[in-house]
Amino acid sequence: MLLLFAQSVFAGGLQLGSGLQDGMVVQQNRPMTVWGWSDPGSVVAIRPDWSGGVVSVVADGSGYFSGIVAVPSVRAGDYRSHVLTVSSGGVQVSLSNILIGEVWLCSGQSNMQFALREVLDSTAEVAAARHPFLRLLDVGLNFSAAPIDSFRGKWVECSPSVAARFSAVGYFFGRRLQQALDVPVGIVFSGIGASAAQAYVPRDVLAADTMLDRVYLEPFLNSPRSKEVINGAFSFEKVTRPYLLYNAMIYPLRRMSMRGICWYQGEANRMERESYTRLTQAMICSWRGLFAQGELPFYYVEVAPFFWDNEDSTLADYAFFREAQRKVAALGNTAMVTTVDVGESRNLHPHNKKPVGIRLAQTALNRTYGRLDTVCGGPRCQHLEVRGRKVTVYFEPGTADGLRTDDGLAPSHFMVAGVDRRWYPALARIDGDRVVVWSDAVKKPVAVRYAFVNAAVTNLRNAAGWPVPLFRTDDWAEPPVKTK
Repeated sequence: MLLLFAQSVFAGGLQLGSGLQDGMVVQQNRPMTVWGWSDPGSVVAIRPDWSGGVVSVVADGSGYFSGIVAVPSVRAGDYRSHVLTVSSGGVQVSLSNILIGEVWLCSGQSNMQFALREVLDSTAEVAAARHPFLRLLDVGLNFSAAPIDSFRGKWVECSPSVAARFSAVGYFFGRRLQQALDVPVGIVFSGIGASAAQAYVPRDVLAADTMLDRVYLEPFLNSPRSKEVINGAFSFEKVTRPYLLYNAMIYPLRRMSMRGICWYQGEANRMERESYTRLTQAMICSWRGLFAQGELPFYYVEVAPFFWDNEDSTLADYAFFREAQRKVAALGNTAMVTTVDVGESRNLHPHNKKPVGIRLAQTALNRTYGRLDTVCGGPRCQHLEVRGRKVTVYFEPGTADGLRTDDGLAPSHFMVAGVDRRWYPALARIDGDRVVVWSDAVKKPVAVRYAFVNAAVTNLRNAAGWPVPLFRTDDWAEPPVKTK
C-alpha cells in the first residue's frame, strides 16, 4: 500500500513537488504550476519545450519555489511527447514523455475503486487496455489530521497490468474521452473503499456550517478517536472520520490543473438525507475553491440498487437516499449519472462498470466539451394525466427519444397509490413517448412511483440506452425505516 508523505525539511539541491513526473499528462489551455524546493534564495529556471521560453523564480527562505507555465491547446491527433526542464545552482531535473491533453480527477468509495480486473468480461477488457496516450495516476491511501503537501503515486501509461488494478469506472471514462476527443487523457484516482463523504471535506468547512458541524464534526471531535495519533493504516472506521482523507488525498493535488471531477460515493452515508445533500455540495464548493480553476464540472454516480440484506421488496429507504443524491445537482455545473438499470440487487458492488464510465464520459462530452449531439441522460418524468384507473406518464420533451425496454418485456417496477397513500404494484405499457400505468387495486390513482424501492433493477430506457431514472410524483414524507 502506498502512503503519502509531508514535505518538511529540504536538505539542498533541487526537488520537484509530487505529481511532477515523467509520463504525466498536463491539462491543456490552463496554467501549469511547477513547484518544489531548492537552496534558499536560489534562482530556479523552468523551461517547457512547448513554449521555447524560460520562467525564472526565486526560492524563498525555506527553499520553496513555485512558477506558472502557460500550456497551449492541442489539436486532435496531437500526441507529441514533451520535456520540462527545471534547473537551479548547477542542478538540473528533466521530466520527459509528458503529454498535453485532458486531466480528470476520480474519487469516492469502493464502487469507484472497483478494479478493472473485477468487471464483467474482465479477461477481454484487461487484455484490450493498452492505451499509451491514456495515463493513470493512483494517488495512494493516506490519512492526516492536518493538510499535507505530497503523495507518492506515480503517473504510468495505461497497459493491461496497470489497468487491471486501476479504477474500472475511471478507466472506462478516460478511454471513452480519449477516443472521442483524440487527445491524451490523464485520470487521477484518489479515493478508498468504505469512505464517507465527510472524510473528504475540510475541517473549517464543516465547522462553518451549523448542520454539518452538528451531524459530522462535533460527534467526532467529542470522541476519543479525535485524540488518536493518525497514521496511514486503513480501517473501516477511520475512512468515515471527517477531513482526514481531504487532508492527505485531496489537498496535495491542489496545484494540479484539471478539466473536471468524477465522484462515485454514497453507500457509507445511506441513512442520511438533507445533511448528505448539503455535505456533498459543501465538498464540491470546497474542492473548487482549493483547485482555484473556476466552477469545475462535477459529475457523480447514483448508488446502484441493493437490498441491504432485507427481502422486503417494498422498502424504499435507499430510494430516498438516491433522491437526496439527485438534489446535489441543484448546484451549478453538476450532473448525476443513474445506475438503476446496471445494478445487481444482491451485490453492493455490481460488476457492470463499463456503462457507468461511459455515461460519465458522455455527460462530460455533452456538458463540458459542447458535443450536444451526445445523449447524456434518460427520459425524465414531467407530469401525469389521470383518466379513471389509468395514469399516463409524460416525459420531458426531447429526452424520451423513443421509449423501449432492454428485454422486450413490459416496463417493470411501477407503483400507484390513491388518496389512502397505500402503494400497489402496477402494470405498465409504452404508448409512443409515454407510459400508461394502472393497478386493479387502485380505483382512483393520485400518485405514481417508478423504481422507488431499494433493489429494483429496471428495463425502461430510451433509444440511446439511457435508463429512465427512478422517480416519484408524490411529496409524502419518508416512513420510518423498517428493520428485520
